[in-house]
Amino acid sequence: MSLPPTKRSLSNANSNATASSSSSSSPHFQPSMKKAKSQAVACSLDPNKNGLHHHHNQDDNDVVFDPSSMALDDDSKPDDARAPAAANLSRKKATPPQPAKKLVIKLVKAKPTLPTNFEEETWAKLKSAINAIFLKQPDSCDLEKLYQAVNNLCLHKMGGSLYQRIEKECEEHISAALRSLVGQSPDLVVFLSLVEKCWQDLCDQMLMIRGIALYLDRTYVKQTPNVRSLWDMGLQLFRKHLSLASEVEHKTVTGLLRMIESERLGEAVERTLLNHLLKMFTALGIYSESFEKPFLECTSEFYAAEGMKYMQQSDVPDYLKHVEMRLHEEHERCLLYLDALTRKPLIATAERQLLERHIPAILDKGFMMLMDGHRIEDLQRMYSLFSRVNALESLRQALSSYIRRTGQGIVLDEEKDKDMVPSLLEFKASLDSIWEESFSKNEAFCNTIKDAFEHLINLRQNRPAELIAKFLDEKLRAGNKGTSEEELEGTLDKVLVLFRFIQGKDVFEAFYKKDLAKRLLLGKSASIDAEKSMISKLKTECGSQFTNKLEGMFKDIELSKEINESFKQSSQARIKLPSGIEMSVHVLTTGYWPTYPPMDVRLPHELNVYQDIFKEFYLSKYSGRRLMWQNSLGHCVLKADFPKDCSSDVVQR
Repeated sequence: MSLPPTKRSLSNANSNATASSSSSSSPHFQPSMKKAKSQAVACSLDPNKNGLHHHHNQDDNDVVFDPSSMALDDDSKPDDARAPAAANLSRKKATPPQPAKKLVIKLVKAKPTLPTNFEEETWAKLKSAINAIFLKQPDSCDLEKLYQAVNNLCLHKMGGSLYQRIEKECEEHISAALRSLVGQSPDLVVFLSLVEKCWQDLCDQMLMIRGIALYLDRTYVKQTPNVRSLWDMGLQLFRKHLSLASEVEHKTVTGLLRMIESERLGEAVERTLLNHLLKMFTALGIYSESFEKPFLECTSEFYAAEGMKYMQQSDVPDYLKHVEMRLHEEHERCLLYLDALTRKPLIATAERQLLERHIPAILDKGFMMLMDGHRIEDLQRMYSLFSRVNALESLRQALSSYIRRTGQGIVLDEEKDKDMVPSLLEFKASLDSIWEESFSKNEAFCNTIKDAFEHLINLRQNRPAELIAKFLDEKLRAGNKGTSEEELEGTLDKVLVLFRFIQGKDVFEAFYKKDLAKRLLLGKSASIDAEKSMISKLKTECGSQFTNKLEGMFKDIELSKEINESFKQSSQARIKLPSGIEMSVHVLTTGYWPTYPPMDVRLPHELNVYQDIFKEFYLSKYSGRRLMWQNSLGHCVLKADFPKDCSSDVVQR
């Protein structure tokens, strides 16, 4: 319905203007004159063209506009009268313009009035439409007309009354819909379906009502503080009467909890139904108090019982897999139908009941078994799950205890001294692999492994250092033909790790230097490059002072080769040396090499002659030095021919 505009009439009075001018006093000049045409405009609107009536006076609506006219000449004057005027034009003064008259507009005095019972009749149409929406019945009134009716009421300051009437009408229908659910089907799934249908109907109905009263939402509601939108008003009414119908709310929550428990037990449930109802709780603003709190309590009870049962029936790897599966299910449940804010407390509840309560039992029951079996995947799962409940410190302590307990069996068993170093290397490699693949290279776990190894390898004060030196002697001595240079280098690196843990490094140095001397003097070293590589590694670990004597031993060997070559080319060797004997002499610096006790040895005459000739040559080349023969470090090779029926032994020293 539209209101008629205010009628106005406008009339303009005729106005005349004349003007004349002369540009010359010549007799041939014909003055021109123009007359202004008068115009009159009159406008009127018929007040009888709509249903609203106006009473007005014609005189009150007239508007008169009479502008003044300015005349420089008069057309009625004769020509002879105009001639002198033209001659004296320069001396005449123009008449000043007169001020224009004001434009006066007079409005209609009587205001338009609404039809009788306009508000009641309009509301009757709207109420009929709202009832039809809630009852799902057709309505004869067009939606556009209903929308226009709401506009008219709002334009005439009737929005507040309209809002209250709509709220009251909606409340009656919502209350009736929720009361109808009381005492419905005892089957919880069927009952939940009825609640879902009631909620979906409300949403559809409120959207239709809001569409009709959209102008009310955009004007009155926005301009009035503390007034809810029509949609929020519908939600508030539904929440109010749902709380009043406590049986419906309680039965709905119970049904939801039963469905979720059934799903946890492996039964198929209607997840769409759960999703819609939980979204209803969220939209109503009662999700946290009415559903989430009892839901978390039920979850805690469920997993507390399940955790106790599975810990008794399952071994640790299977239990950890079950826990991992349950946590994944709960996470997926949050994605499918639970509110996003529930994920954190829900996962925390499951972790607390399935993991945190059973940390000591899990470690006591299965950690050693997993470590002994090198179960990389299961240990990785344990580490990942323990990290979720801040239990990595317990896992780290269990690792330390395991290393010490297992290492004691390797180090303290004197009968297995021969295999101590290989066993320690294998044990360390296993721990490093677990640390890298299962424990995510956690720095704290790395330090735990180092501390535990340092403790166990020094349980026997000097024996591990001696055995490590002997192990290196075996690897660096000639005869390891099946070992490539790359494998030998890798073994040296691994042994160096054990070397870092031993506290008696001086003991290691003494045994290593003694064994190195034998390898160098007897020519039994598998690779000079490998020997130098090991010296370089020790120098990096302990400094140049630690390896100074070892490096001096290599220098003596190289210098001895040069001296022997020079001796063989000397005149003394060519003239005085007995034939049939080849002898090589190593000149050693006393401070570099191990101390050997003197030993009297009865040498053959030929060897004594050889020694005297070499001594004469050496002292002639290096005056001021003193040679002392260490025959106990020498070795010789005897060659003999025996008959075929005799056995032969070659003695090598």
